[in-house]
Amino acid sequence: MINAPFEAKKTLRIGFLGVGGRGGGLLGETLAAGRLLAKSDVNVQIAAIFDTSVERARAAAARAEKETQIAPRVETADFGSILSRGELDMVVIATPWDWHVPMAIAAMEHGIHAAVEVPAAVTLEDCWALVDASERTRRHCVILENCIYGYEELLMFNLSRMGYFGTITHGEAAYIHDLRDLLLAEHSEGLWRRFPHVERKGNLYPTHGLGPIARCMDIHRGDRFTRLVSMSSREASLTEYRDAHLSPDDHRRAEKYQNGDMNTSLIQTALGRTIQLQHDVTTPRPYSRGTLLQGTQGAFRDFPAGVYKNGEGDHVNWMPLEKVKEHEHPLWRDMGQLAKDSGGHGGMDFLMMYRLLYCLAEGLPPDMDVYDAAAWSAPGPLSDQSLAEESHPINFPDFTRGRWKDAAP
Repeated sequence: MINAPFEAKKTLRIGFLGVGGRGGGLLGETLAAGRLLAKSDVNVQIAAIFDTSVERARAAAARAEKETQIAPRVETADFGSILSRGELDMVVIATPWDWHVPMAIAAMEHGIHAAVEVPAAVTLEDCWALVDASERTRRHCVILENCIYGYEELLMFNLSRMGYFGTITHGEAAYIHDLRDLLLAEHSEGLWRRFPHVERKGNLYPTHGLGPIARCMDIHRGDRFTRLVSMSSREASLTEYRDAHLSPDDHRRAEKYQNGDMNTSLIQTALGRTIQLQHDVTTPRPYSRGTLLQGTQGAFRDFPAGVYKNGEGDHVNWMPLEKVKEHEHPLWRDMGQLAKDSGGHGGMDFLMMYRLLYCLAEGLPPDMDVYDAAAWSAPGPLSDQSLAEESHPINFPDFTRGRWKDAAP
């Protein structure tokens, strides 16, 4: 499925599985992208909506109908019922993590492309199941990694494409986000996202930082991940925060969290590059994706943003991104203000959904495919395994079965 095109369509029938906080946001981005695509005679329809909350499902359907004048079919009991009628081209899956794989596979087996929130899978078996289903059905499984489309990430990507950094040798990526309030909430993601901290030890959420670095390194298009080694700190922050904020008789006081506050993994690639990947969602510190890309002629970082070029500036300070603004990615140059006005997360969500729908309408390959979905999600279970084996290196599966050697960037 590498570089496999969609079948071009002028009417795009989209279904949504899950319209809670994240799914509701993506619904808005889809409607906004549809308004823009309508100028090219592409008709984006929200054809069906599934959510276990009747109230959420009906509210989302009313929102879509107001925008498109077409009433989506609504289901709240069986998500399979909106897949079986042959009326959808793609479904957007924005549910708790454990539902991603069964929903995506069911969609593909019904001839429907799947667009899956992150991480796409939480076990290696499920990563392979997505790959196998996509290849068997010839339907795409696209990972909805919005950070690929951030302004800084696409600027870094464009600079890497033009050779600004020389030969790329190393990258760093992270998901550092204080989620203690969310994890301990009695609603929304608090109903499920805390439990991996009880059950697992490793990197629970690897894709936001890793995806942009993988794209700059041409992973699956000339290089691939080959092995991973992982180490975690002790767990302390979530337990201390819970004990300081919840009453002594609260049922959550009985939970024992084992996932370390900070997980650090190292990934090596077939071409000898290295990536440092970190995860910390319980420590009180500012948000960061820890972005760093470096090569023989320069480097790029974010949080805070900066660029460095061999022979320019001094050896102490990073240059501001204004120095390379002329090389900003065409998506942001041409659509940046629209993205900021329309989309969440600074505009990256809008660009993600616009690009996905544009490629579907035009019969182009998607920007991200099932091999990306599997490989960017796999550091989760691989880090679990490395920690269980006292930080022993673990071989990284080749989800492309060797095809990464010949795929075009």
